[in-house]
Amino acid sequence: MAAADDLKFQEFDDAANLLAANPDATTISIDEPSAVPKNKHSHLQQSGREEDDELLGTDDSDKTELLAGQKKSAPFWTFEYYQTFFDVDTYQVLDRIKGSVFPVPGKNFVRLYIRSNPDLYGPFWICATLVFAIVVSGNLSNFFIHLGKPTYHYVPEFRKVSIAATTIYAYAWLVPLALWGFLMWRNSKVMNIVSYSFLEIVCVYGYSLFIYIPTAILWIIPQKVVRWVLVMFSLCLSGSVLVMTFWPAVRDDNRRIALATVGTIVLLHALLAVGCLAYFFDAPELDFPTPNIPAHNGTTVITKIQ
Repeated sequence: MAAADDLKFQEFDDAANLLAANPDATTISIDEPSAVPKNKHSHLQQSGREEDDELLGTDDSDKTELLAGQKKSAPFWTFEYYQTFFDVDTYQVLDRIKGSVFPVPGKNFVRLYIRSNPDLYGPFWICATLVFAIVVSGNLSNFFIHLGKPTYHYVPEFRKVSIAATTIYAYAWLVPLALWGFLMWRNSKVMNIVSYSFLEIVCVYGYSLFIYIPTAILWIIPQKVVRWVLVMFSLCLSGSVLVMTFWPAVRDDNRRIALATVGTIVLLHALLAVGCLAYFFDAPELDFPTPNIPAHNGTTVITKIQ
């Protein structure tokens, strides 16, 4: 039986001395793992984890979106809740304006420009600018039409500001609200219908009105043919944005319902443009009475100039 000392581990000398004593011995070298395999193994683990994160949707972008969603969960009565709707930079607004003026055929405006960060900053100021553009241009058009008539006195029509503001903002909010409710109702009937949020629909309608701002300025030209050509041109551009955006949302629905929905959207958009042109620019000319001229027999004669 071996002694206790023989079973103990002994520290050997250099491998050279051992090989010199027994050249035919088989040696096994056990080294510590080097730093490179460790790094390589950790890199493989990290890359595999990133692939899993991408498949599971837990990458950094999703974390950012989650944090952004948590920030937007502020109570609606706080200022922070409404501040998120105006969190947009100038380049995004200009890009969305260009997308509404020059629509790309076959491209969805919401998915291409809006879905990443819908805002109310652009729609609010576009509607405000459109209100003043229509009112100021309408007053100037009325002034140029009656310019040179001896009995005409220019009076600014400030009451039209409230009329234009009510019309534009009601259209930009109530029509999207009705459309959003309709799409939600049809989504409960047909499960594969594309759904948009109310904020996205308001954003689309707001940016689609931008083309009417330069159109309203050009309506100062006192030529009805030119005005109607401008109306048709701007209506085709802005209407195409709405059609290409909302047709994918209803095309899987019943054919008649889908066509009626898109037709209603275009019809309301056309009524807005035609109504603004007819009320603010094509108002009927008024008769301006001349001062009372006393006759020789003591009676009063009132003449009118057409």
